[in-house]
Amino acid sequence: MPRRLFACFGRGRSTASKDQTFENATADLTAEEQRRGGAVVVELFSSQGCASSPEAELLMSRLGRGDFNLEVPVIVLAYHVDYWDYTGWKDPFGSSQWTVRQKAYVEALNLDTMFTPQVVVQGRAHCVANDQDAVLSSIASASRFPAPTVQATFQRPSTETLQVSLSGALRTKVDGQGANVMVALYENGLVTDCTNGENKGRVLPNDFVVRRLEKLCSLKDTSAKKTVTGTVSFSLWEGFTGGKCGVCVFVQNGSHHIFGAQNIQLPADL
Repeated sequence: MPRRLFACFGRGRSTASKDQTFENATADLTAEEQRRGGAVVVELFSSQGCASSPEAELLMSRLGRGDFNLEVPVIVLAYHVDYWDYTGWKDPFGSSQWTVRQKAYVEALNLDTMFTPQVVVQGRAHCVANDQDAVLSSIASASRFPAPTVQATFQRPSTETLQVSLSGALRTKVDGQGANVMVALYENGLVTDCTNGENKGRVLPNDFVVRRLEKLCSLKDTSAKKTVTGTVSFSLWEGFTGGKCGVCVFVQNGSHHIFGAQNIQLPADL
């Protein structure tokens, strides 16, 4: 991959792009099903080391809580990248895995710059994440697909491990190019006292923070009605509390387009 520039954008630097190509995925849908559709996945790429990210984090928290009363259901996933860790504050939730994920979107969307805070909607459109109007516009115009109808069971084989067993229909046809069924484990209600860096002296709240991401399975030539089953295992972190966490099951193809997602809250007593 060519060398990338990094930027921390404020509200005045909003950009948006959209890709309406639906490679590798088709859906057996009526017009009414397309209109009703499932949730739109909004992925935030953020960092506690970026001065502009806290505003975006607050916007995403409101969005995920349903404060905007949108007609479209939304699933928020927040990935904290690690490329601002050198500026004086190491993001406790930052990971090179999320930086790699953002780079994949940069390539897919033909962007020249990696920046925070960035929102990617359904893997097809992006904008600066603290630009509320751009975010809401991208959600309103996003393509929607039926939500999978997956049932989940949770087990704790040990204090350090969570197993999630899933079974159900994707409700979207996958063609011969294939797609992956991904499972993200996220956490809400995080609060960090930032003592250095660009946000020194601020208390930073974070919700929908992705802590783990695993592939459930890969599929090809699969009908919308086919039952998919599998189990993923997550290593847990100190202080894990089931009541603060949820999992998002989503289908993503090789073009990084998302076409179907389901949100499942973890039991409080897990």
